Amino acid sequence: MALFRLNILEDGAFTKQHEGSVMKAILFAVASIFVVTASTTPSLARPFYQGSAESDSASGYQSRASRSAHRSSRYHHNYARSGRSTRSHHAVGARPARWCGWWMRTQKGGGPELNLARNWRNWGLPSGPRVGAVVVWSHHVGMITGRSASGQWIVKSGNDGGQVRERPRSVAGAVFRVGASA
Repeated sequence: MALFRLNILEDGAFTKQHEGSVMKAILFAVASIFVVTASTTPSLARPFYQGSAESDSASGYQSRASRSAHRSSRYHHNYARSGRSTRSHHAVGARPARWCGWWMRTQKGGGPELNLARNWRNWGLPSGPRVGAVVVWSHHVGMITGRSASGQWIVKSGNDGGQVRERPRSVAGAVFRVGASA
């Protein structure tokens, strides 16, 4: 502090007690500038999406429908690049956030009410566990494709860890349905 000393008065009457006041004034000024700057900076409570025609360029907001359509078109593009047909996927509409029921519709058909997994309990005819049967839990739906060496049923389903997977699963407490023609 001894290096920084302001002598405003010619007679050196600026004392240490005034130095403390000056430091407080400088600290107050810096804090005030920070508060004014922080309060005038715009903040957005919504995520910023760049590069979409559907986004509001002023706020960066993109609607849920627009994000879903973008995700769906990206999915169809990647699916088509793999050499597989996307024809059945287009017929069932855009993929919802919880899409195991939607994926099953691409395999077995049905209306949009079947996007909800538990609604598959009313599809087709009741059955027991067997290859080709639709297996329905309260939160998920899949299709039995085989049986493992340990006796567990192998189930293929959409939105299993965010992707279409085929793996052994317990079917305890599940309902089994087969198509009306099966």
